[in-house]
Amino acid sequence: MHQTRNEVIRALPLPRKGTKYVAFALRNNNSAVSVVVALREMLHLASTSKEVNHMIHNKMIKINGKLVNDLHQPIDLFSILHADKSYKLIVLSTGRFAFEETKETSRPVRVIGKTAIKDKQIQYNLHDGTNLNSKEKINVGDTLVLDFENKVKKHISLEKGKSAIITSGSNIGKVGKIKEVSGKKLSLTIEGQSEEVVLQKTQIIVQ
Repeated sequence: MHQTRNEVIRALPLPRKGTKYVAFALRNNNSAVSVVVALREMLHLASTSKEVNHMIHNKMIKINGKLVNDLHQPIDLFSILHADKSYKLIVLSTGRFAFEETKETSRPVRVIGKTAIKDKQIQYNLHDGTNLNSKEKINVGDTLVLDFENKVKKHISLEKGKSAIITSGSNIGKVGKIKEVSGKKLSLTIEGQSEEVVLQKTQIIVQ
């Protein structure tokens, strides 16, 4: 569950020099931060993985209101980590991940898939690994704002005119306005840039 420091994604704000190996997240390794990296390298709340395990054992760490049980557990983009304070994982316009203090108790998640199940319900798969059952009509690519009980507080459709943050690719961290949606792709104008960019729906989260 480790990779060399040179192999980590550019979004992780880690110095080039340091230990040879860095712990990666159990899933979504290209778009998430492991608990141990968050606490040790980014927030500096622990010096070693042993200290992180101690914090986990003493039930000091939560992600989106749920207790953490593994130091490799992923913290997905916009998820909320509670340690000494509450922090939200964001992506800066420089393309780097960062934690900012927050008092929020909900997070936005992108719908990445859906499957029909019993009782005319649909199971929606979300980018942070959450699954949600609902009879509401929700499209892949839409954003749901969930509280810590995974109840939907808001539904934001992916459509022309909506604002979106880019979550992967060369423009990661930048915010733009959707100009057109066609199939699995969309075009948007980025703040401060004159030319439109074409992206996959999976590369943005509608705000």
